Amino acid sequence: MKSYQLCFVCCLLLLIGSEAAGQPAEGLQPVVQRFDQYRKQAFQEKVFVHADRAFYLTGETLWFKVYCVDGTFHRPLDVSKVAYVEVLDQERKPVVQAKVALAAGSGNGAFFLPTSINSGHYLLRAYTRWMTNFGADFFFEKPITIVNSFKRLELPVVAAAPDYDVQLFPEGGQLVQGLSSKVAFRVTDEAGKGIAFQGALVNQQNDTLSRFAPHRFGIGHFVVTPAPNTTYRVVIRDTNGRTTVRPLPVVQEQGYTMRLEDAGGDQLRVTVSTNVAGQALVYLLAHTRQVVSVAEMRPIQQEATFLIDKKKLGDGISHLTVFSMDRRPVCERLYFKRPEQPLTIGLTPDKSEYASRTKVSIDVTLPAKQSGAADLSVAVYRLDSLPTASSGNLLSYLWLTSDLRGTIESPEFYLQPENADVGEATDNLMLTHGWRRFTWNDVLTKQPGPFSLAPEHNGLIVQGLVKNPVSAAPAKGITTYLSTIGKPIRFYVAESDSAGRVFFELKDAYGPKQVVVRTEPADSSNRLSIVNPFSEQPSATRLPAFNLREQTAESILDRSVAMQVQNTYWSDRAVRYRYPVVDSAAFYGKTDESYKLDDYTRFTTMEDVLREYVLGIQPRKRQGKFRLVVINAPYRAFFDEPSLVLMDGVPVFDMDRIMAFSPLKINRLDVMTKRYFIGRTVFNGLISFSTYKGDLAGFELDPGLLRVDYDGLQLQREFYAPRYDTPRQLESRLPDARTLLYWSPSLALDATGKGKIEFFTSDQEGRFLVDVNGLTKQGQGGSQQTTFTVKNPVR
Repeated sequence: MKSYQLCFVCCLLLLIGSEAAGQPAEGLQPVVQRFDQYRKQAFQEKVFVHADRAFYLTGETLWFKVYCVDGTFHRPLDVSKVAYVEVLDQERKPVVQAKVALAAGSGNGAFFLPTSINSGHYLLRAYTRWMTNFGADFFFEKPITIVNSFKRLELPVVAAAPDYDVQLFPEGGQLVQGLSSKVAFRVTDEAGKGIAFQGALVNQQNDTLSRFAPHRFGIGHFVVTPAPNTTYRVVIRDTNGRTTVRPLPVVQEQGYTMRLEDAGGDQLRVTVSTNVAGQALVYLLAHTRQVVSVAEMRPIQQEATFLIDKKKLGDGISHLTVFSMDRRPVCERLYFKRPEQPLTIGLTPDKSEYASRTKVSIDVTLPAKQSGAADLSVAVYRLDSLPTASSGNLLSYLWLTSDLRGTIESPEFYLQPENADVGEATDNLMLTHGWRRFTWNDVLTKQPGPFSLAPEHNGLIVQGLVKNPVSAAPAKGITTYLSTIGKPIRFYVAESDSAGRVFFELKDAYGPKQVVVRTEPADSSNRLSIVNPFSEQPSATRLPAFNLREQTAESILDRSVAMQVQNTYWSDRAVRYRYPVVDSAAFYGKTDESYKLDDYTRFTTMEDVLREYVLGIQPRKRQGKFRLVVINAPYRAFFDEPSLVLMDGVPVFDMDRIMAFSPLKINRLDVMTKRYFIGRTVFNGLISFSTYKGDLAGFELDPGLLRVDYDGLQLQREFYAPRYDTPRQLESRLPDARTLLYWSPSLALDATGKGKIEFFTSDQEGRFLVDVNGLTKQGQGGSQQTTFTVKNPVR
């Protein structure tokens, strides 16, 4: 009887297996549906920043271009209109910050690096407001070095033998007794660089079970089959003979393991092993940046095999997750597929060698099939002996770095044409840097959202907090006003939510501003504050201790002299800004009555002005205090309730202050003689006084309001480089010490994908690098570099 039952079960499993091989697994449908729902509601943004260089001196300018794309298809994303860019020091404190305007997923800016910055390694970090909902691991980060040549450099005492960081990663996530597993390792020094070493796996009897060495960048793997009642450790011996010992990760008595290997041709083989009894089925789900490409099931007793067509997987990193019969994720690992059609950028200089103050012309070409609209940024700078860390380019960031955790050494290496060396190094990288942009628990058990911070669809969002003055508890339902002092007049209204938060969406807010926030007089005792718009989430990226080789002293001195020469002779031309075209009208647009006071008889008191020729306002006094009553023109009556009264956009509730103010300082008076709506808030008419400069002209504001300095969107600074088209320009005695010859955040190409980079060399000789990054509307990213030499005389 038992033999018949066994035969029946085997036949059933074979039938299930044959069906699963050809169709998506029905048992995974709930997972796939929730996964797709999560992806749509928790959409991902990625930000990449192309900085002009990676090594700077204080006194120089850091130029940058921001690319914002959707996290799945890498197409330019026109959702967020603001990117937050900052430079963080070793303590993760910002030294410079900027809010950068984005349009169609593109923006640019610049930081002048002041002499208050100390020498050291820093992080250039960028993100959008929406990205902060998902944690700092999603932010763009790039290590840069800044040297202050005006301060004596005091190098830190470096430990003689710092500890190595030894990390061990079982394939699939866990080790299980009796099941063979690949264990990847990564060994790095204090700078995060992989080291060369010899390693061994030993048990508690000090028996050596296997020996290994890293393949590339301190990364490699070995194989182990854990035995019961046995402990293991890894012994690392570096090239200096120093030994480091680490225990193997905890071995589970029961569980699952997975093994991914190339099956030849276009096939991948995934082998799932288990020692858990009573499991009849196992599922495999593969997705590329949260787009599901494979969802299959197989029968399993001790082992199950899946064959995956590589063509089904998207370019870049795919996550392969194994689910048990009850749809619990039990194993996961990553696979990398090189992008098949990256953006190919051709760079052809007209010469390989130039003299000083000579025109350089470089042809830029894209292939015909990629000649659609592309967004390119270009930097041309001198190469010297100063160290520049390889932190990747747009291509390696989009396809590799942005979807992996931790620092990746030389990410461009993994984007090379595939061979056995690159293939093995890439697979090891997938084992050691595994990470996903979500947790399965969130997908399977929670509804995505609501997210605390909405994307900035139309511009800057200023967040404030309203709290009870006694309990410091959030104050709900408090009407709050925000005004920006200056022209044009801007005024915003918001109501605090249950957390006491108020949100104001600012329009065309560029450059430094003074912001005034206040509540209604009845609620003026509440405490108001403005929330820092920059993320305070700490970065997990480790910066190495700062140290410079003595050989770099001469290069730093030469560059410091060049920087000071440029700042002395060219600062008046080099510091220029491009001012955006903004709507200069006041927020309320056309009013019912408007008075330019210089066109009328000038009176010395505000009461005389209002009584003599302002038709829509009637000043009245009640109990010794002034009121300004506005006519409700559609009904030919006066409003019973107070109107909104503004002085340069700031709401004023004490009319005695208005009446005591000199009308000689008022340039214009606008009156709205009907109800005015801002969102859900209704005002019974509007009175707006404007001074000549829009700066309040000494008007005494009501007590209880909050007045703070607030930086709006960064004004775009124009990159300046002298031209030498004429003999007079060529013979100019002004020194030209530029080491950054050219910067363009947006290089123009014609409809055929062709363009030119044109500039003049400076008085600096040496080898120069042309660095180009670019992205098409279809999400094809690419990077290219070329070099040329400046030498006098040209031989």
